[in-house]
Amino acid sequence: MTLTLNYISFVVADMQRSLDFYCTLGLPIAQGAHLNAAGEPEDHVEISQNGLRIAWETETMIQGLGTGWTPPPAGQSRLGVAFEASSSAEVDAACERLSAHGYIVKAEPFDAFWGQRYATVVDPDGNTVDVFAWSIDKVQMKP
Repeated sequence: MTLTLNYISFVVADMQRSLDFYCTLGLPIAQGAHLNAAGEPEDHVEISQNGLRIAWETETMIQGLGTGWTPPPAGQSRLGVAFEASSSAEVDAACERLSAHGYIVKAEPFDAFWGQRYATVVDPDGNTVDVFAWSIDKVQMKP
């Protein structure tokens, strides 16, 4: 039996700020997705992107599940996430856009030896998010 990645969730301190980050990165998150019909904040927001469910859940919600979850130390990420861009220029543009919105670009775009234009940005909760494009002038190591 083959397992398929179906769901990624981010535990967030500030839902709107996190959604703004991922919307700026390019995910199709509706304005106000963090609010219910009465205009009150939601503890869970979920979208589907190419068959993958992506969710954001508040720290309060996760702590309320009784699992003993506590926030990790600052700067500690427990999830690896990468967004594939269609070109090197798109990687650069994504980093410029995020930086212009006040987000941290931890590793500026560079041409990696493994055949990608690669960069690392940081979301509002300290999770690192990689942005890459396969380089057309290098041997593609893509699966």
